[in-house]
Amino acid sequence: MKATTRRSVFIASALIALGAAVPASGQSDYPNRTIRIVVGFAAGGGNDIFARLVGAKLQELIGQTVIIENKPGAGARLANEYAANQPADGYTLLVAASGGMSIASAIYPKLAFHPTKSFVPLTMIANFPLILVVPADHPARTVQELVAYMKADPDKSNYATSSPAFTVATELFKLKTGAPGQPIPYKSSNESLVSVLGGQTLLTIADGPPAVPMVKGGKVRALAVTGAVRSTELPDVPSMAEVGFPGVNTSLWSGFFAPAGAPAPVLAKLEDALRRAIADPDVNGKLKAMAVDPGGGPSDEFRAMIDADIKATSEVVKAANLTFPE
Repeated sequence: MKATTRRSVFIASALIALGAAVPASGQSDYPNRTIRIVVGFAAGGGNDIFARLVGAKLQELIGQTVIIENKPGAGARLANEYAANQPADGYTLLVAASGGMSIASAIYPKLAFHPTKSFVPLTMIANFPLILVVPADHPARTVQELVAYMKADPDKSNYATSSPAFTVATELFKLKTGAPGQPIPYKSSNESLVSVLGGQTLLTIADGPPAVPMVKGGKVRALAVTGAVRSTELPDVPSMAEVGFPGVNTSLWSGFFAPAGAPAPVLAKLEDALRRAIADPDVNGKLKAMAVDPGGGPSDEFRAMIDADIKATSEVVKAANLTFPE
């Protein structure tokens, strides 16, 4: 072998060894610039509040600016698709909810992203059961009485719903109880609750933040909380499991995601920081005050839950023969 050739091989080998010893550019000092958190809802909504609350603590923990970027539209699907197509470098995160992720994946065949393939689920922020409510003056005071009423008078058995998430939850209730009921669409959970309050609809299954104040104020009557346990905010309201319908076990959630393909060290650092942020006593207490159960579990656990959620939702959609416009 010629001297120049041996020298070239030695230099190349040294460079390869040096490259193996030095972390990839941008990973060792991550983060070194602003991190964006994309939210698919307008400012002031529940997911925006979650993002700002945890984002502020994240900024404190990692020592870099964290900004919130609201991109509302199409039930958050636009923001989710946008985030999925951002560089996988750890500088764009997504706060997404079950409605635009696992439920959307189950009901929209042409969805442009997948919750656990297009993204890495980092950690859940919170989950929360839903609340079945009827008018405060309705004769039904238990779930069994409501089901009997609906079966006896199906023409009056309609329900208010403001998104596919609530439609799927109510259709699950119908499947497990045998109750009839036609959906009446509204634009928000608050509008759905107002329709029950005014007697335009018989019932709605709604999320806690808008429902709990109306229940506590005596404007509507809560008959049950979906799931196996009672809500700490409504301790006198039984769970569906308690009243004999354990199959009506559904909740909504919100969590942090990163575009798939980000370097493993970056993902590990993000997961650790986010979990510490959610576990912070101040953040945790503020989440509980919003009638939600704080998350903060490991990434693998969150991913498994989402995959199970997609499967369960798909089964309800098929059994109830549901279709939703794209």
